[in-house]
Amino acid sequence: MRILHLSDTHLDRTATPNKYGVDATESLRLMLAELRHQQGVDAIVVTGDLADAGETEAYAALRDLVGEFARRTGAPVFLTTGNHDERTAFTKVLGSGHLTAEGTERAETVLESATGERAAVSTVDGWRFVTLDSLVPGRVHGRLSRTQLDWLREVLREPAAQGTILAFHHPPITLDVETQRVFGLRDPQDLAAVIRGTDVRAVLTGHFHLQLFGFLASVPVWVTPGVVNRIDLTTPPGTERAVRGASASLVELGGPTGPLFHTFHARDPRAHETVYELGEERVRSLVENHG
Repeated sequence: MRILHLSDTHLDRTATPNKYGVDATESLRLMLAELRHQQGVDAIVVTGDLADAGETEAYAALRDLVGEFARRTGAPVFLTTGNHDERTAFTKVLGSGHLTAEGTERAETVLESATGERAAVSTVDGWRFVTLDSLVPGRVHGRLSRTQLDWLREVLREPAAQGTILAFHHPPITLDVETQRVFGLRDPQDLAAVIRGTDVRAVLTGHFHLQLFGFLASVPVWVTPGVVNRIDLTTPPGTERAVRGASASLVELGGPTGPLFHTFHARDPRAHETVYELGEERVRSLVENHG
């Protein structure tokens, strides 16, 4: 199973440079162009913050750009919500988030909770893809509700032929960094209790705009770097810097040495230029407001 994993595209309806001078649409186009040589792609996963402000036009643009790439590869597309996304607009354009290579709905099972959360299941060549909704409206951190966790427990009760892949936005692992500790998935131990001893082979997430690997309940967790920019933590403690450069990942499961996780970086002459810097006071403010 070869998965192209993207995250944090942050498209907006204007398709123009944002306040930091970064054109998110151009970043996605550049990344997809660099990935065109990849062969044997079985699935494409995009783990949230698809739209920067939750606009339907942004979701339509992402559907078209990623959809064109998917049609060339013949791979289905699995998309999740992130903290910048808006559930109603996401659903209006992308449905369950599980799409065929031609852009039609393909989810086999869909959870729609009373509060609007959406989770879904699809199977590709014996591999079960489960997308979850970690969005907490108006907040930067994420959470998986008891409704979703109970539903996931039932889904995992019967193993898939090859195993299960979970995808959602907020990482359940963190570095010892203030923003990650506050902005990640709350109560990851609850998810750990659900997946421990099951057929879950990998958890795919985004949100941090940098690559990170760890384990939750002995299950590999991969955080793919962002498409719109990358976070560079070679900064003084309590600060953070975003740099230009679109990135994505290739995840290989089921092989003799798997799982394998590999990152791609689009060739951009402006790569590594600073997009923005967060000083100690700004980081402290973000942490206090979202703690």
